[in-house]
Amino acid sequence: MDHCAHGIVPAYLLARVAQSGRFTKAADAARQTLLAGRPPFRARINLSIDEHGDLIAELTDAPNRTISDAQNTEKLPGLVVRSEGEAAVDDTTVNEAFDGLGATFELLLAAFERNSLDGLGARLDATVHYGIDYDNAFWDGERMVFGDGDGEVFQGFTGSLSVIGHELAHGVIQHTANLEYQGQPGALNESIADVFGALTEQFSAGQTADQATWLIGAGIFTDAVQGTALRSMLEPGTAYDDDELGKDPQPGHMRDFVQTTEDNGGVHINSGIPNRAFALTARALGGHAWERAGLVWYRALTGGLSPTATFHQFADATVAAAIGEYGESDVAAAVRDAWRTVGVFEDERDRRAE
Repeated sequence: MDHCAHGIVPAYLLARVAQSGRFTKAADAARQTLLAGRPPFRARINLSIDEHGDLIAELTDAPNRTISDAQNTEKLPGLVVRSEGEAAVDDTTVNEAFDGLGATFELLLAAFERNSLDGLGARLDATVHYGIDYDNAFWDGERMVFGDGDGEVFQGFTGSLSVIGHELAHGVIQHTANLEYQGQPGALNESIADVFGALTEQFSAGQTADQATWLIGAGIFTDAVQGTALRSMLEPGTAYDDDELGKDPQPGHMRDFVQTTEDNGGVHINSGIPNRAFALTARALGGHAWERAGLVWYRALTGGLSPTATFHQFADATVAAAIGEYGESDVAAAVRDAWRTVGVFEDERDRRAE
């Protein structure tokens, strides 16, 4: 994924200068020049030695992260406390946010050849310590924002890689299908964000679909809560069951679809249905979920999906994407079977892409 940056001094020459032991001042300047790139693009230098002993320098996409501290106010963006290329700081929350942004970037790049949220190297900005006892993390259209939790029910949100991947995925969705945040399109918006969140966590850990927990937000509840996570993609409705908080309301089948005017028409509730379809597809195919199932979902998202897409329309798009990538194969069959299992496809005719 090379990017053309117009400049009189070619990047390969700067890369050689950057490794110079003779021109130490120039070496430092060349490294800074390469890292600066052109906004918003950044590059990193991968160095290797070929069989002739020559230095090989390759420029690849790199994240451009900035973490700010709201200092327990609700004013954004806050004070910059860590930027790309800087060492870890004493604040664990800052470092977790920084690492989480990087992990999401790496998934997008390695699995889908996507350079950041917009595909063009967009900055990855986040603000931590937002508000006092703020019980959420969110994407505001420009940056990730993390509360610290209240300490009784929720603890810090930066400790969950699936949460970070989920919220940043809203940025990817914003730059692609831009699914409206209401009803079935809104539930798809939430579900696709969960898919990216789960894949970020799995990619970082090197887990296969069978090894993965398929939990979103594991670890953000305190020990006082009877629950393991916010959601279970594989078994919707089982993530928590607490005397005070109630039971996880997510359905895993269309027969249990929740009709409500709350939560923008149940976007965080009914997302359990497409969530389960993805988890079932990934587990049926085996191996790493980001490789085949993830690529199919990504192609469906970026292949001209309508902002008002229904579950059935998105399911059709995933079948079409599977056939486009792999032909009539086990991949397309697994996708169809998953949507049928959750009740989106009801008969053989529905299971065929138009």
